Amino acid sequence: MPNRHTLDAVIIGAGVVGAACAYYASRAGLAVAVVDRGSVAGGTTGAGEGNLLVSDKEAGPELDLALLSTRLWRELAETLPPETEYEPKGGLVVAPDETALTALRAFAEGQRAAGAEAYEIPPDRLRDLEPHLADGSAGGFHYPQDAQVQPALAAAQLLRAAGLLGAQTYLGEAVTGFLTSPGGEIRGVRTPHRELLAPSVVNAAGTWGGALARLAGTELPVLPRRGFVLVTEPLPRVVRHKVYAADYIADVASGSAALQSSAVVEGTPSGPVLIGATRERVGFDRSLSTEALRRLASQAAVLFPVLREVRIMRTYHGFRPYLPDHLPAIGPDPRVPGLLHACGHEGAGIGLAPATGLLIAAALRGEQPALGLGPFRPERFDRAGSDRTGSGRTGEKQ
Repeated sequence: MPNRHTLDAVIIGAGVVGAACAYYASRAGLAVAVVDRGSVAGGTTGAGEGNLLVSDKEAGPELDLALLSTRLWRELAETLPPETEYEPKGGLVVAPDETALTALRAFAEGQRAAGAEAYEIPPDRLRDLEPHLADGSAGGFHYPQDAQVQPALAAAQLLRAAGLLGAQTYLGEAVTGFLTSPGGEIRGVRTPHRELLAPSVVNAAGTWGGALARLAGTELPVLPRRGFVLVTEPLPRVVRHKVYAADYIADVASGSAALQSSAVVEGTPSGPVLIGATRERVGFDRSLSTEALRRLASQAAVLFPVLREVRIMRTYHGFRPYLPDHLPAIGPDPRVPGLLHACGHEGAGIGLAPATGLLIAAALRGEQPALGLGPFRPERFDRAGSDRTGSGRTGEKQ
């Protein structure tokens, strides 16, 4: 007979989203356990750049979530050890021509109305922010709320903080089944080593969130979206902000399965420059794409000619948990009582993790959430009448 533990909630997934759920639930006084078949940050989190972005989010539910997370990350930076490498460096979005700049103005106007900070920078002032930026841009927008963390360390420190509040963590243990009541309500999970009894289970399994939902007897159309990142040799601080061209925003919003790339370039405290990221839906294919890497390197050099002679020391890639309307699933699943979801954040999970954790903690306690959960409801993809326009997006950019 496996070991039995009675808890308020079990959280499946030890990435940054699961860690944030554990932290905020524990802080709210709940007894929780985190279970992961691998290690801390062993999936999408460990393959991320650590972006905490406001700049790429259209006014609507995702931007509201990002703004809440921005405030929470600032609070966490005062609470967690400095190893998280929280850096409020700000972002700079560059428009290559007047058409792109006009579109950016409209985009930023909507964001500002929602509470984001966005400041237009004329072309002759761009180099005040980024001295090594290429000539010829029509202008850009500065987003001082954009920031960065070291994602794996951030997840580890959130889990550590949750542990100090009483949370248990079980790594290297795959969830093999759900425990249910005679009426079908969730009553915990089973692993090869133990049974964890709880009236609530949180699906924070990232790209495997769809498979986990099926194991629980429901559907969530999470798909993996592969992305590559280049890492340069250590350099002086040649890139001060998160810098990207305006077409990156369209790539984020696109639903295309084909390879898309738009370089996001940023320096790090330790010296290397990170260059990401590509997007393509190829299942869990881990093979190296030389075309993806070539595109990233070329686009980064267009933004920063100084990088043309810099050595690439390594590359890495991972899979973002993609949902068709580009919004995460957050909150209780009415189709399976006791099951909650906190997955499908695609490439924004690190940035959106604290707000997600706070919302999940409120749901677990039956309290009013800080944001309405309607746009993030897990059942919105049901064919039987769920409204796919509930994302709040005004139209996806192609």
